[in-house]
Amino acid sequence: MNSTRLVLISPTSPSRRAAAEHRPRAPRVFRFSMLSSLSVAAAMPPEVDVRVLDEDIEPIDFEMPADLVGISCMTYNAPRAYEIAEAFRARRTPVILGGYHPTLLPQEAIEHADSVCIGDAEPVAGQMIEDLRRGALQPFYSAAQASLAGLSPPRRDLVRRRDYIGLDAVQATRGCDRSCAFCSVAAFHRSRFRARPVDEVIDEMAGLGRNLLLLDDSLTCCREYAADLFAAMIPLKKRWFSQSSVSLAFDPELLSLAARSGCKGVFVGFESLSERSLRSWKKMANLQRDYLQAVHNLHDQGIAVYAGFVFGGDDERPDIFPRTLAFLLEANVESLQATRLTPFPGTPLFRDFESHGRILDHDWAHYDFGSVVYEPKHMSQRTLTEGVAWVQRGFFSRRAILHRVWQDLWMLGAEATLKAVLPLNVGYRAKMQEEGNFARAALHDAHLAEEFSRSAAEICGLH
Repeated sequence: MNSTRLVLISPTSPSRRAAAEHRPRAPRVFRFSMLSSLSVAAAMPPEVDVRVLDEDIEPIDFEMPADLVGISCMTYNAPRAYEIAEAFRARRTPVILGGYHPTLLPQEAIEHADSVCIGDAEPVAGQMIEDLRRGALQPFYSAAQASLAGLSPPRRDLVRRRDYIGLDAVQATRGCDRSCAFCSVAAFHRSRFRARPVDEVIDEMAGLGRNLLLLDDSLTCCREYAADLFAAMIPLKKRWFSQSSVSLAFDPELLSLAARSGCKGVFVGFESLSERSLRSWKKMANLQRDYLQAVHNLHDQGIAVYAGFVFGGDDERPDIFPRTLAFLLEANVESLQATRLTPFPGTPLFRDFESHGRILDHDWAHYDFGSVVYEPKHMSQRTLTEGVAWVQRGFFSRRAILHRVWQDLWMLGAEATLKAVLPLNVGYRAKMQEEGNFARAALHDAHLAEEFSRSAAEICGLH
């Protein structure tokens, strides 16, 4: 049987797209391995010849030989995905779209493709190839949320390791059983949490390098599973990073297991200092939590904290920016993801804002966490845009970076600090400058006196 040539493409934004000379623009620290594409590749029948193409790494050759093109996208890169799909279809190459955005808006996606994969691709991969060979691709493929037992290991041989962050990516679980209003993960997985058998995860980890990145949506969503996984990881002597609910910090037994299993850093979605914002977003796990104590508890176990904050909730006013920056600096978190509230299509937040006429921009390319696409309640769009930039500038100032690196040398040790904390902070600072966030923050300085308290002006002196 002749092989089927399948190309799996990951589109990206113009600012990150690799130039013609194949030189990536985004810092390596922000380029993770293509785990989702590699997992789909592993699910393909053996006679399928798979190529993985990442626009962060190399430009697309629209003349490349291909019998089928698969494109996975989120909302911000959906316009680029549609552009790529139409280019291949113009030369009569069938295209299947999948990923978060096509799953949540399949009727829109099918206008640009021959087929749309709704949800996980692994259960339907074989059927898609069979239908392609018969010339009978279906417009939609959607499998029930299948068990994750027995998944084939990702095809890591299809990418060059040196192109990505120096951690082996692995995934033990998918989804989350919570229903946060702004979360596309919850919408995609229908608020369901699924886990691979622990022994299968351990077998995969055993064959990987010492440093692991667990690309789980919420690794500690099921406490019992997390405890079993961490206990089984201890003999492997790995060093790993992942994301977790803040509840991990207040569970001494689970936190100790995480540290003993090699956890060196977690992304924690703190989201907001406003309890009303948390309630309106249904972020119940964060209610009435002492964030300073949470960071302290994680640091006590030698675990770095990568804090996630979302700005623009309906209860938030301009003072949220200096309050949050003050917390971040006092807590000495290792890194920061600060985003503008983004109502992704398919989420309860989008439906709410749309029904009240608050969505001002339907250009999906602007749904990138960096743009304000809706009407905030208690501040202007400009204030929200510049306020987030102001927090980023203060957090990623040279002085702040040097301070946290010095502290972390003692707390985390030289290897974790110099190979993880420092590159991540320097990379973010370069990214902020390149994207113009520091310039926006400078504009914000002009009306700090009107918008913020005196403490905000004092904090601003950090940069």
